[in-house]
Amino acid sequence: MPGWDDILNEIKNSDSPNILDEIRHKYICSLSNYTKRNVIVYYSGWLNRPTEKSDINDTDMVGFMNAVKDLDCTKGLDLIIHTPGGSPEAAESIVKYLQTKFDNNIRAIVPHLAMSAGTMIVCSTKEIIMGKQSSLGPIDPQFGGIPAYSIKNEFEEAKEDLSKNPKNYEYWRILLGKYPAAFVKKAIDAIELADTLLKEWLGSNMFDQSKDKSTIDKIAEKLNEHDKSKVHGRHFDIEFCKKLGLKIFELESDDELQDLVLSIYHAFNHSISYSNVAKIIENNLGKAYITTYNINK
Repeated sequence: MPGWDDILNEIKNSDSPNILDEIRHKYICSLSNYTKRNVIVYYSGWLNRPTEKSDINDTDMVGFMNAVKDLDCTKGLDLIIHTPGGSPEAAESIVKYLQTKFDNNIRAIVPHLAMSAGTMIVCSTKEIIMGKQSSLGPIDPQFGGIPAYSIKNEFEEAKEDLSKNPKNYEYWRILLGKYPAAFVKKAIDAIELADTLLKEWLGSNMFDQSKDKSTIDKIAEKLNEHDKSKVHGRHFDIEFCKKLGLKIFELESDDELQDLVLSIYHAFNHSISYSNVAKIIENNLGKAYITTYNINK
């Protein structure tokens, strides 16, 4: 299968005005034909061009509904996911919808990064397919690109400092004035919700809640572990995830699967690079829900 540069040359040498769509569809179909399973790709272009539309949010449900329509759900689903994360509430809706439609017969494929709420979605599946280049991340939610833990820590630091140094009131008033009313409460609630959902999803598919509670608690603790020495963008590679206890299938153990998955990843990367696309949700039938951004901004 072609690599990044091969697919780029394929795009450049084509006269078709729809070459980007055609290439994505070709490689998604190739994967579906190989696995005999449905394939949905959820690809965010935040690494190419971050926008407010590139995170996981409630508009994604429309894309998933479009992608699931007309699929034979008895064949199961391989969900290829590349995302910085986003709203845990939106992730909750997506997970419940997919688990119901595919009766929990879902595998997550991470060709590069599935961070924050993306990690949560991945942990709701029965198995995670990762390569040596793949990473998951801490599950704390994001608010406009700001980790919820950072917001929580900033308010706690202000509270502690003001109890000792009231003269710093004006400094903290200006600094914290960037947040709307009740924003810190929303951040704390989101942190607690992420932890609750992660444990629930791990026990609903990948593990047995009644038999594997200690494993589930260990995984949730590590993925939701934060202090001032930890950073939201930390990458958890395949070896870390395996040691954590997650059920991981190594992409490198199946050469053809690896080539197909990475070809899809490269095809989507080029689609984002050559357009004003922020996010694509696409299935093996060629049905795509594409979110764009204002190119003049």
